[in-house]
Amino acid sequence: MRHSLWNRQLSHYPDTGLRYLYLAITVLSTVVLYYELYVSGSVATQIITELGMSFSYFVWISVAGNAVGAFASLFAGLADRWGRANLVVGGLLATGLIILVGLPHAPNGITYLVLYVLLSFVEGVVLVATPALMRDFSPQVGRGAAMGFWTLGPVLGSLVVTTVSSNTLGQHPDWRFQFHVCGVAGLVVFVVALLGLRELSPALRDQLMVSMRDRALLEARAACAAHVKGVDPARELKGPWRQMLRFGIVGSAFAISVFLLLYYALVGFAVVYLATTFGYSDQRANALANWYWAFNAISLVVFGLLSDKLRVRKPFMVLGGIVSVVGTVLFALAATHPSTGYHTFALYFVLASVGGGMAYVAWMASFTETVEKHDPAATAVGLAVWGWTLRLVVTFSLVVLTFIVPATSTLVEKGARITAIQQEHPRQFAIVTGIDPAVAARVRKDPADREALATLLGQVATAEGATATEIRSAQSTVRGGQLAAAQAVAPATMAAIQTDPRDTAAQADAVKQIMAGLGVGRPAAVKLLAGLGDPGTQRGLRLAARYAADLKAAPAAIGKAGLAYLSAHGAEVTKAAQDNPRQWQTWWWVCVAGQLLFLPFVFLMAGRWSPRRAREDERAHDALVERELAALKES
Repeated sequence: MRHSLWNRQLSHYPDTGLRYLYLAITVLSTVVLYYELYVSGSVATQIITELGMSFSYFVWISVAGNAVGAFASLFAGLADRWGRANLVVGGLLATGLIILVGLPHAPNGITYLVLYVLLSFVEGVVLVATPALMRDFSPQVGRGAAMGFWTLGPVLGSLVVTTVSSNTLGQHPDWRFQFHVCGVAGLVVFVVALLGLRELSPALRDQLMVSMRDRALLEARAACAAHVKGVDPARELKGPWRQMLRFGIVGSAFAISVFLLLYYALVGFAVVYLATTFGYSDQRANALANWYWAFNAISLVVFGLLSDKLRVRKPFMVLGGIVSVVGTVLFALAATHPSTGYHTFALYFVLASVGGGMAYVAWMASFTETVEKHDPAATAVGLAVWGWTLRLVVTFSLVVLTFIVPATSTLVEKGARITAIQQEHPRQFAIVTGIDPAVAARVRKDPADREALATLLGQVATAEGATATEIRSAQSTVRGGQLAAAQAVAPATMAAIQTDPRDTAAQADAVKQIMAGLGVGRPAAVKLLAGLGDPGTQRGLRLAARYAADLKAAPAAIGKAGLAYLSAHGAEVTKAAQDNPRQWQTWWWVCVAGQLLFLPFVFLMAGRWSPRRAREDERAHDALVERELAALKES
């Protein structure tokens, strides 16, 4: 039993049913591995807040993880002697335990960093082994579909993250719940892979297989262990690394890496971006991201199958790249428009994701075929070069991102408490943050400064959402002196006048009080008193009195600690909120540039542009296989 669990090599190419089973387990393993790698993004704001991290520190965790994962990918190219299937099975066990037990119990940012780096190392190894298995079990004429399903791994992983989080965060707000669900899923898939995953022997997988019609020839070559094309010891001596470190391979790997900058930005920071720029909750942000992942998943399968049917990859890479550029440009243009609606973003996500899926699935199929063109036996090394390049590019891009979007760090680190104050005391918060401190200081220094007081009460009214008519009505009573006159009259005197407007004694007392309180002459005092009886003036007085009372009560409602925090960080957070959309827009333009850079590298890859020429190549290969198989049978 122990031998069968460790030695998973097949000496014969599997029948269709078993081949599909191994492909399905590999895809399932890839999905759950990416689910584990991406789950932290769905609750990033909570992790940052609870573990006392800054946004920059959180990004640097991803930087460290990707850097380690890059060199782990190279390690995977060296570790084929242990078996590709064994790497996957062991990796699933390790990552499942880290997600279920390790990360949720991290007491601080340092521990979280160490565990995430360990997770990334394992992922870097395994996520080179899984596409190698997909290539082994899929001939070239079905490679597009196979890679379509494999590339579902990162996309479905992202979709699972956003689907689970958007449907459970309301009932289970603790971020650890997301890790527990993910960890259990990972361990279940580990058991499935432990019992069911197998791989081809080196003698079989080191050969080029164009279609299933090559099966008999591959097995005959392996059985004979002959010195024939596909199993060439002389070529082995050249060294697989030297064969794979070609511009066409490394350059193509770099091109797809920069093409995927948008994808990786959305995986890691979609929630943070939408929360800090458009005020989305974690749940709403994940729901919006579902549009991207769902349509990306569909396009990967559809265009993978279509590229197989037409026998070409390059046209799909070019067309998909152009569609993705259009969607990303529209998304970038909307980044500085806070009125952009949810479904408008969804449309842009659909365009970018469908184009990205079309280009990526065709590229994956073409890349493995490009590697096979140089040496089928070096597939794992070629994929290791790709994994290394991809993770290095992502690492560098994350470093650059921290310098391009510094405002996000301020909003995540300091904006959370200010948002909490705003949610707890929305009206008082609007007043305190809506008034000009310089105007308020003028009023405190000279309460008789009517212009300053009118401006201040106008700002309070604006913060409370008053109409322009209401604001003008309140301000006119301040500037006209009616508010000061009403405050100068004793309450008992005012009550007497309101009870009997013909009470001359009360009126005379009121005039004297206005003269004394405002320092004006009798004619002016009489005019002010007479104006207090006007219905429009009374309406303005009531509004002014209400705004003044609200202004006085707002600081007490927020409290000294809240006011001190607003005073210390309010201006910084306000500026960051203003800068954040444009900073992110800069990054989206970088993503557009990466997608444009991808297009010329398509010409470096193997494969035809014309379906007719591709079918001619396939018929010529079939004839060659028949001749070689006949020769082997005769010998």
